[in-house]
Amino acid sequence: MARGCSDAPVLRERGQREVFCGLTGIVWLHRKIQDAFFLVVGSRTCAHLLQSAAGVMIFAEPRFATALMEERDLAGLADAHDELDGVVAKLLRRRPDIRMLFLVGSCPSEVIKLDLGRAAQRLDGVHKSNGVRVLSYSGSGIETTFTQGEDACLAALVPQMPRDEAPQLLVVGALAEVVEDQLSRIFSAMGLTNLAFLPPRRARELASVGRGTKMLLAQPFLADTARALESRGAVHIPALFPLGVEGTTAWLTAGAAAMGISAQRIRDAVEMPETRARLALERARAELSGKRVFFMPDSQLEIPLARFLHNELGMELIEVGTPFLHRAHMTPELEAMPANTFLSEGQHVDRQLDRVRAARPDLTVCGLGLANPLEAEGMTTKWAIELVFTPIQGYNQAADLAELFARPLRRKALLEV
Repeated sequence: MARGCSDAPVLRERGQREVFCGLTGIVWLHRKIQDAFFLVVGSRTCAHLLQSAAGVMIFAEPRFATALMEERDLAGLADAHDELDGVVAKLLRRRPDIRMLFLVGSCPSEVIKLDLGRAAQRLDGVHKSNGVRVLSYSGSGIETTFTQGEDACLAALVPQMPRDEAPQLLVVGALAEVVEDQLSRIFSAMGLTNLAFLPPRRARELASVGRGTKMLLAQPFLADTARALESRGAVHIPALFPLGVEGTTAWLTAGAAAMGISAQRIRDAVEMPETRARLALERARAELSGKRVFFMPDSQLEIPLARFLHNELGMELIEVGTPFLHRAHMTPELEAMPANTFLSEGQHVDRQLDRVRAARPDLTVCGLGLANPLEAEGMTTKWAIELVFTPIQGYNQAADLAELFARPLRRKALLEV
């Protein structure tokens, strides 16, 4: 028997989209892999995007940069590969701490058909003896949403993972260190010792993978990475994503149970943090219960976020839009949502804005490019990208996640006084 909205019709839209490009993923990935460097092969626009999105302090030395493509490169008057080799050599001389270098494709590099995959193979052969691995992936926004930049990056790591058939639980998805530490402690309290994370904090700590690997996704936008891991023998564990109390408990339980941990031991490990997290949600629930929310498609986080807002905070879901609906990864989430949920996949900005204006929701979750125009029309919005940049997974972050939705409504109430 079908549960939730897993069999609900989905409105599929194709048209103009409003989304950041995949280069944005570098903003959190360069903090996660501490000895990696991300070299974007792109234009000045790419460089400005990264600098403005990252908000790097003047005294900081970030682990990303842009190899600028000039008019001579675009016109074919210069050998882009020779120029790239020179940039990489100069970078590695200046930053001897780099152990993994990602060449990141952009819209300009893809338009002129610059083969960064071949360039990475060549440069990897040159610099491997110095302990530097060179990989490549595409961060172009021509056909993708911005979170798929992380997916492409992690998928590029999979072929580098050593083979090992031993049983292990592999958590897949970039998590803030504080979140990773919290989840690790809970798994450890359950007695689970064979635990690894992808991506690792250090390039040399790259986990192994094989037929004994059970894969637990921490992010819902990792379709290519999951497919690559499955091709290496890993088995995907279906689960809710670790957003909110309900999602975190289900996620931890699914991972531990797949590794043979007893139900009682799982319960003992999660009971106390689960209780604390439920109590911490009470304030936000009082403010959000009964409020109506509309999700514009942006990051692929929309469905698990909607499940959290409805099930734990009592919000009414008007429409839940997502750039792509991956049924195999989203089935547990869809089964946990109300049967009458209105789902949409893809984007046609004008039509969706018409539905937002007709519904007049209490809160619209959307991209930066739509937030200010909607605010000017008197509607309250939440920047979707903040939900990716902020640690929101796990028990300790459940109240912080709820606050991200309560804060815009609170601000509006103060302004109306």
